Amino acid sequence: MAATTSQGKTFTLFMVAITAACAGIAYFSTASGKLALVIGLLGLGISALSFIKIKPQEGKTGYRPQPLALISAGVVSVLAGWGVVLFGIHLTSSVGGRMVTTLLGLAISLVGMLVLLPMAANKNALWKA
Repeated sequence: MAATTSQGKTFTLFMVAITAACAGIAYFSTASGKLALVIGLLGLGISALSFIKIKPQEGKTGYRPQPLALISAGVVSVLAGWGVVLFGIHLTSSVGGRMVTTLLGLAISLVGMLVLLPMAANKNALWKA
């Protein structure tokens, strides 16, 4: 998963912190949930700074820059699909309506993940040089 020890430690901190933050969000109404959220967000900040610190040690990559607009469109599509699922559940109380909004959100996310982001990655692929 990681090439160096510092990358492995930072990735481990990131995974623990994101888990703690998610648990804190899930149990936010309790005091321990709020504490878990604060600790998780603090760990995410520390891991982000650590990732930024070790980035120059990786050296030059073999890839050319990817098209930012296509990557952004893929990420926005994935997040928009997630938003449709999240807010669609609150729009209706019927099971059928919730299923429709969930499937619609899933379809939007899958277009972003399986169509737009691979297109961005293959635009300047190493084997096309």
